[in-house]
Amino acid sequence: MIKSDRICRNAGRINGGSMKKIQIPLYVTLVAAILFSLFSIHFAADISLLAFPISALGVGCAVYFLFFKFFKSEEYKFYIPALKLLQYLPYILLLSFILRRAGEKGTYYWYDVVTVLLWCVSIVARWVLLYHFNEKRILKLFPQWEKERRKSNKGGSLIVKPAGAKRIGFEILDWIDALVQAVFMVLLIQIFIFQLYVIPSESMVPYFLVKDRVVVSKITSGPKFPLSDVGLPEIKKYRRGDIIVFRNPHYSLDRKSEVRTVVSQIMYMLTFTGVNLNTDENGEIKADPLVKRVCGIPGEQLVMQDGILYARTSQSDLFTPVELDKKYAAWNLNAVSPDIKRGIELIPLSQSHYDLMLEVEEMRRSLDISSVALECRSLSESVRRLCANSAKDGGEENFSLYEYTVFANNMAMAEKIMSSKKCLDWFDSFMTSWINGRAQAQSDLQSDMYAEANYRLNVMIKLCAGRIIARNIELLRQGKSASDFENDSQLKEHFSLAEKLHFYVMLLDQRNMPVFPENGADGDPRYIPEGCYFMMGDNRFNSLDMRHSYSQWEAPLTKYDDYSVTYYSNMAPQYVNKKYILGSAFYRFWPLSRHGLIARGEK
Repeated sequence: MIKSDRICRNAGRINGGSMKKIQIPLYVTLVAAILFSLFSIHFAADISLLAFPISALGVGCAVYFLFFKFFKSEEYKFYIPALKLLQYLPYILLLSFILRRAGEKGTYYWYDVVTVLLWCVSIVARWVLLYHFNEKRILKLFPQWEKERRKSNKGGSLIVKPAGAKRIGFEILDWIDALVQAVFMVLLIQIFIFQLYVIPSESMVPYFLVKDRVVVSKITSGPKFPLSDVGLPEIKKYRRGDIIVFRNPHYSLDRKSEVRTVVSQIMYMLTFTGVNLNTDENGEIKADPLVKRVCGIPGEQLVMQDGILYARTSQSDLFTPVELDKKYAAWNLNAVSPDIKRGIELIPLSQSHYDLMLEVEEMRRSLDISSVALECRSLSESVRRLCANSAKDGGEENFSLYEYTVFANNMAMAEKIMSSKKCLDWFDSFMTSWINGRAQAQSDLQSDMYAEANYRLNVMIKLCAGRIIARNIELLRQGKSASDFENDSQLKEHFSLAEKLHFYVMLLDQRNMPVFPENGADGDPRYIPEGCYFMMGDNRFNSLDMRHSYSQWEAPLTKYDDYSVTYYSNMAPQYVNKKYILGSAFYRFWPLSRHGLIARGEK
């Protein structure tokens, strides 16, 4: 009897000492969670009002089962509820964190910092608790459960599975529980550590093909808690040539949009990629995030002409070619290896079209401006002589300057010019206005290769259109028939050039980019700010990237001509702040034939 009492007292001392292993982390977990819940209180009449009730309910259940039931009573039947609440507690708090910041009004940075620290303290202490909640370790803390375990489950697991029809419901709930926990765990990993991405488009061809799968490091890019600026510090410094994943700045990135993105991620995983809620106002799936290459870094001003990217800094007045960009920029996909070419769904330009583009660029570079000025004046004078007797007062010179319309409506324009003095005067201005504009902007054009190139392209289009219109008037004056027009060798030659020029204009905003950032009003250069980057896709003819807007507008080819030809442009270059960068691609794991580390940018 005395020996038995001694054994019991020793067991009590051992159990009491073991309980201290979970007592401190238990208190820390619950206190941190309670304080976190108090920080979730909000009184705005929007979705953020739900933050406190959700966190209070989750934390209240945790306090009730973990402290008052499990810890105080030490009863076996409260083990499973306590374990599940421990497993779900960080996800409940994270949901509350998101809701608290999802309303119309944000929260102060210091407020977010305190809340995040409380979440971190809670989750670290909870990890310690879960370590001790392992079935083998928990039995050492509560040896009195051994007898009940053997009785209820014949010495098996602490989790007793019911028999009969209830077993089916139990298994279903068990699978749902595992799925939900896995989804939230994957979500946390994707936010803070790494994420797997499937390449959705051909903007990075030939480096990435559609359905390539890459691993993107998040932890090195300073991941942040959803809807806040609080997170880990940025470790990686981005370099030109790095492939990064970033939020698409073409879409709204307000709190409402961010909430939708997070909810979409959860639903996307819960439905095994079957439901994607990340859509725009038209119901289309957003191109967000984007995978592109860093092409411009802080302190640089860029310009791209004829497919060559140039950069300069405050230490140099001259734009110099960016050699590394030549390595990655893909303009002629006909030249890639057969193995890669088989995986490309769309080759934007055939080899003949690519050669035609180069031909037009060479024509533009070799254009003799002085000779063209003389010919434009001569065409204007010739047309005036031809129409001197036929042009009458009145008439409307409502001609479109859109480049396609100028060529397509050539006959109607010729007939109006022949019959109206107003239209005749318009033709004279159309053919010669650029000459005065060049004289006034000579210095600007000499220092801006993009402006000079577009100015020359405008002149080429005007000269070609002027030749066609002048020839039409000549043939009309001679009373030629429709077949004569169709078979006229001069018109055939002019229309052949017109087709080439129109083709090139269609490629203009993919092939070139104006000086960016744009110079100030005083003409002084401006540079990409610190902490910002400029990105483009490698497949330059098939990439809507940071050069472009998602909408188009009619724009003049040059601002140095009052009668400039226009075209539909989507050119709107912008840089991206590093806070929108989600991570860096560092490994391609699929397809296996092309797996491997992704090359980093220049040093």
